[in-house]
Amino acid sequence: MDPYKIIKHPLSTEKSIRLMNDQNKLAFVVHSSANKSDIKKAIEEIFKVKIVDVNTYVMKGEKRAYVRFSPETPAIDIATQLGFM
Repeated sequence: MDPYKIIKHPLSTEKSIRLMNDQNKLAFVVHSSANKSDIKKAIEEIFKVKIVDVNTYVMKGEKRAYVRFSPETPAIDIATQLGFM
């Protein structure tokens, strides 16, 4: 599957900003049929970064992925690329 179809858009909520600062994580809305390995490959391909962990969560029919980046890749740098900061 195309990485841009797997990753729909990033989330910019209070929780996602707190996770970005505290745990080096970003949150994304992803395709409902994507699994953790698909999400990991898609984000690594799009942003050219290393990912430590992916957690998924389904709420009201929307699948979210919380992605923890490696220590050498600050999540705030990715957020800056996306225009959050």
